[in-house]
Amino acid sequence: MIGIRSYGAYIPRYRLNRKKIFENMGWLNSATAAHSRGEKAVANFDEDPVTMAVAAGMNCNNGFERTEPDGVYFASTTLPYKERQNAGIIATALGMRENVRSADFTGALKSGTTAMLSALEAVGSGEMKNMLVCASDCRLGKMGSPQEMIFGDGAAAFLISDHDVIAEYKGSYSITSDFVDHFRGSFEKFDRQWEDRWIRDIGYEDLIPKTVEGLLKKNALKIDDFAKVIYACHYTGERKKLNKNLGVDPEKVQDIMLGEIGDMGAAQPMVMLAGALEDAKPGDKILVVSFGSGCDAIYFEITDKINDLKKRKGVIWHLANKAELDTYAKYLVWRNIIPFETGLRGEEDSPTRWSMIWRYNKAIYGFCGSKCKKCGTPQFPPQRICVNPECGARDEMEEYYFSDKTAKIASYTGDNLVASINPPQIYGNILFEGGGKTMMDFTDCDLESLKVGMSVAPAFRIKYYDERRGIVRYFWKAVPVKEVE
Repeated sequence: MIGIRSYGAYIPRYRLNRKKIFENMGWLNSATAAHSRGEKAVANFDEDPVTMAVAAGMNCNNGFERTEPDGVYFASTTLPYKERQNAGIIATALGMRENVRSADFTGALKSGTTAMLSALEAVGSGEMKNMLVCASDCRLGKMGSPQEMIFGDGAAAFLISDHDVIAEYKGSYSITSDFVDHFRGSFEKFDRQWEDRWIRDIGYEDLIPKTVEGLLKKNALKIDDFAKVIYACHYTGERKKLNKNLGVDPEKVQDIMLGEIGDMGAAQPMVMLAGALEDAKPGDKILVVSFGSGCDAIYFEITDKINDLKKRKGVIWHLANKAELDTYAKYLVWRNIIPFETGLRGEEDSPTRWSMIWRYNKAIYGFCGSKCKKCGTPQFPPQRICVNPECGARDEMEEYYFSDKTAKIASYTGDNLVASINPPQIYGNILFEGGGKTMMDFTDCDLESLKVGMSVAPAFRIKYYDERRGIVRYFWKAVPVKEVE
C-alpha cells in the first residue's frame, strides 16, 4: 500500500486586508473592488517559497526521523534560484541525509500535484520507501491589478510512503495542455494573464471536467463516491457552475480559502488537501484536481491509520495564528515592488563566500551544532573542544540539531541603526532546552511583545538578499511560540 503517511502546512503569520489595497490603488482600477473582500496571507520580509516549504516540511516531519525520507521534491512557480537546486536547500535545512534524491518541479500551477505523482510512482516502483513532497508559492501581481488582490502565500508538505499510510493512493488521471491563462517570462517579476472569460469558459469548463471524467471512468467511480472534492479555481461563479457540471454536492467541495489566504498557485490544491485531511475519516474518498498547463486528478482513500497520526500544525492552526499587516506600503517594500532607502549601512557589499558556505553547510542551513559525547553538553556553532569548563573534551563531538528544539529568551534588544526593511532589527541571546546558547535574530514579532523567559522556536528564514548578485542567503531566526487551539 502506498500513499500519504503524514502532512503539514504553513501559512505566513501576516494578513493584508484587501480593503487596504483598494484604498491605495482603487483609483487606478475601480474594477478591483470586486476582489476587495477578506484578506490575503502575506509572506514576511524574510520569507520566500523555500523558507515556507521548510516550515511545512518541519510540520509534516513532526514525530518522524529526519533521516527517513529517501528524497525531496519541491514544486513552485516562484523559485528563488533559477540555477541552484532549491530542493537541495530544503533537504539540508530539514537535516536529511546526503544520499537522497531531489528535484525541482516548476513552470505550471499543477506542478505540486505532478511532484506528488512522481513521488507516488517512485515509492510504488520500490526504489524509494519515503519521499517528501513540498509545494510553495509567493506570486506577485502588479500594483492595482486583480492578481494583487487575489494572490496569497502558502505551502504544504506530504510524506509519501509504502507503509503506515493515512491516505492510500488509488489512482490518477492527467491531461497536458498548452492552455495559456497565466504566464511569466524568464525575466518577468509579475504574473500576467489572458482575459478572465477565456480562462473560465475555455479553460476551467473544459479541462477540469475532462480530467475528472477520465479518472472516474478509469477507476469505475461516480462523483458521489467522494467525501471531499478538491479543485483549484478562484472564480466564485465558475466554481458554482463547475459543481453543477460535475454533479458534485457543494457541501463536499473543499473550501478554497480565498477570503482567508488567497490563491496560492502551485501550493493551492496541496494546502486544500492538507485541510481536508485534518477532518477526514477512515473510508473517506478524496479527489484532488489541479489546474494549470493541463490538469492532474488524484484519488485517495483514508485508512484507519489517520486516527494514529499525531496532531499536525495544519491549515486550521495557521488560520488562527495570524496578525494584521498594518500598512499596504510595508507589503510593497517587503516584496521589493517599490524602491526604498535603508541608509548608508544598507549600501555595504557583503558577497557570499560559497566555499565557506560549503564548509559549514549543515550548521548554516541545517542549524546543526555539536554535542559532547563525554558530558552531553550541546553547543552552537559546532566545536571541537567542549565548552563545558568542567569537561573540555577534545574531538569527542557528535552532530546535534537545534532546528527542532525550543528555547527561552535570555536577552534581547531592538536596533534602529541596522539597515533593515522591517526596523527595528530585533536580536538577542536564547537558551535552548536541553542545553546550548546562541545569539539569533527574532522575527514574526514586534519589540513590545517580547519578554525575557518567553519561549521561542527556530525558523528557517532569509538572512540577507544580495541585490547586486540577485541571490538569497538563508539562516535560522527565533520565532515566539504561540499556543493556538
